[in-house]
Amino acid sequence: MTIPTREDIINIYRKRAKHYDIIANLWIGAYRKKAVDALNLQRGDTVVEIGCGTGLNFSLLQQAIGPDGKIIGVDLTDAMLAQARKRVEEKGWANVELVLNDAASYKFPEGIDGVISTFALTLVAEYDKVIQNGCRALKPGKRWVVLDLKMSSGRGSWLAPLLVFLTRPFGVTIELAERHPWESINKYLRNTSMTELYMGFVYIAAGERGRDGC
Repeated sequence: MTIPTREDIINIYRKRAKHYDIIANLWIGAYRKKAVDALNLQRGDTVVEIGCGTGLNFSLLQQAIGPDGKIIGVDLTDAMLAQARKRVEEKGWANVELVLNDAASYKFPEGIDGVISTFALTLVAEYDKVIQNGCRALKPGKRWVVLDLKMSSGRGSWLAPLLVFLTRPFGVTIELAERHPWESINKYLRNTSMTELYMGFVYIAAGERGRDGC
């Protein structure tokens, strides 16, 4: 299987949208809180989520920013955003803005307090551009966090074919291993860190915008 195109991703996630939450939390859900915590958000902050999907991270983000903060959720797929909108309405959140847009062409608002992407950015061919654009929009000292999949170089590397098989319904292919968003985090941001999880198949990369820009 080759790397999925933009249209492939839209079609895949239109099909998965209604049941995405159940499947997505089977083995990686616990890492979402770690990623949100890495943002170091404060009450009243504005955070942009790239590839927000059905809004699985919104509750965690709300706990960090409170009702005076703002969440901007950006996603490529209308069906995923429909589920996110349903979640927002059910929770009565008045501080969430949902944007249907390709991450590569999304124009970040200036002066935001955080950018996060969980299990989405590796699917974006222009991930380097997205990370740089997000960095430029951040206030100095504010953070960009990526939680995503990668190939393991450790003892669990023999499990790679199985994990690729299990995640293939979400557009994950072995060819995506050539994409390294954490390297872009290191390139554009300061005080970076990378934590490997799940035998090295999952990582959290984080960095903050320096005062000298991106």
